[in-house]
Amino acid sequence: MATATVAQTPEGIPVIILKEGSSRTYGKEALRINIAAIKAVQEALKSTYGPRGMDKMLVDSLGDITITNDGATIMDKMDLQHPAAKLLVQIAKGQDEETADGTKTAVIFAGELVKKAEDLLYKEIHPTIIVSGYKKAEEIALNTIQELSEKISVNDTDALKKVAMTSLGSKAVAGARDYLADVVTKAVTQVAELRGDKWYVDLDNVQIVKKHGGSINDTQMVYGIVVDKEVVHPGMPKRVENAKIALLDASLEVEKPELDAEIRINDPTQMKNFLDEEEKLLKEKVDKIVSTGANVVICQKGIDEVAQHYLAKKGILAVRRAKKSDLEKLARATGGRVVSNVDELSEQDLGFAALVEERKVGEDKMVFVEGAKNPKAISLLIRGGLERVVDETERALRDALGTVADVIRDGKAVAGGGAVEIEVAKRLRKYAPQVGGKEQLAIEAYANAIEGLVMILAENAGLDPIDNLVKLRSLHENESNKWYGLNFTAGAPDNMWNVGVIEPAMVKSNAIKAATEAVTLILRIDDIVAAGKKTGGSDNKKGEEHHEED
Repeated sequence: MATATVAQTPEGIPVIILKEGSSRTYGKEALRINIAAIKAVQEALKSTYGPRGMDKMLVDSLGDITITNDGATIMDKMDLQHPAAKLLVQIAKGQDEETADGTKTAVIFAGELVKKAEDLLYKEIHPTIIVSGYKKAEEIALNTIQELSEKISVNDTDALKKVAMTSLGSKAVAGARDYLADVVTKAVTQVAELRGDKWYVDLDNVQIVKKHGGSINDTQMVYGIVVDKEVVHPGMPKRVENAKIALLDASLEVEKPELDAEIRINDPTQMKNFLDEEEKLLKEKVDKIVSTGANVVICQKGIDEVAQHYLAKKGILAVRRAKKSDLEKLARATGGRVVSNVDELSEQDLGFAALVEERKVGEDKMVFVEGAKNPKAISLLIRGGLERVVDETERALRDALGTVADVIRDGKAVAGGGAVEIEVAKRLRKYAPQVGGKEQLAIEAYANAIEGLVMILAENAGLDPIDNLVKLRSLHENESNKWYGLNFTAGAPDNMWNVGVIEPAMVKSNAIKAATEAVTLILRIDDIVAAGKKTGGSDNKKGEEHHEED
């Protein structure tokens, strides 16, 4: 590492320009270090890529274990220190937030682009030329994906299910993917809504509740909401049919005064009157709820024991301290309205559900609110033999929900198995000679990098990467074979659209954009200035403060 904390004037007088302990790496050395860091991260991640990818066991500083092959989770839990490697973590997070899937594609593709750029740098091609070529190649790649993509409608549940199955195929839950894909498709189509001429999907309306025990196939979708609380009073009914639900963001307790107040009592009857008045206030609140016709109360705040008693006497099922997010989902699911003041509660504010029932799930009791007429918020109750399995199932389902939502929002999909990548590379190789010069080499390098994804897929599946790549290139020479990719079940190239391996076009486009942006950023860096670590900072500060006081 080159270090330069001192500069010299023409007369040879040294000038200190960086603080002591700082380090500076510049020129080709800075580029080489950044490239090495990105290659190291890609090397760690690439074995998890594709339907035959392996899993990673990540152990944190407290000894907690995470077993996963979800790209965003791996990148987040690896606790990377190198600044260039941290850029890849940001790519993974951005891709996960934008499209929910394709995190590994983005990171591994960035690694491939960096490797190809390194070869060009050794040939004395300037980083700016490589960046320019990569940008032109990115534009062609994105246009190709848009041009190739097929339209999918929100009513085409068969295609949407295939999208979910493709996403789940590379996860640890692949054995139950047929069942889970069905659940995911129903969940997303249920919460999708048409706004103007565009479909909108808010996945916050899909509540995910985890409870280990049972098997993955016991995972169920509830056309309503599961509240992870039990009924507050043993005298209340545990099952209410044709439920009219009051959703309260208010407490059924006697409110304490905001200011400290002192009440002096010099007669026992005054004490009794005071308690009777409290009871009367609570009874009035309960009577108000009863008068609206409500037979279920779900409250975000507390319910006093006296109020519980009166509610139980009236045969009302009540739940207290429900989460605010659950209350909002219940409002969407049942058509009710969250009320902040019991006195303002009316019959029009009540939600409706065919059934509200307390059920035992594992060791815990939960309240199921289901059977609303057209719920726009639903629940997925995830089961699995181990807590780790339940956690990984949740990660897999979130990715699958995201990919189906992407297809509904964007309305476009492409075939998987490397079909798109081979087609993009073919078009880039035809385009490169039109550009000419050294940029042509950068565009060809981009084409090789995108084909590198297909080779990694083949390697992870135990297939011969070069043999299969040659076969795919040959097939793609014919325009009608645009959807030919690697069929891992057959171990040979196949029409992946017919096989049912379908991915959202948005996931591919976003991964290409994110990877290209990160790599062009890295290639432009020719200087790394790292500040020295602070030592004994707090003691020095104290010393300075004392000195100032003196």
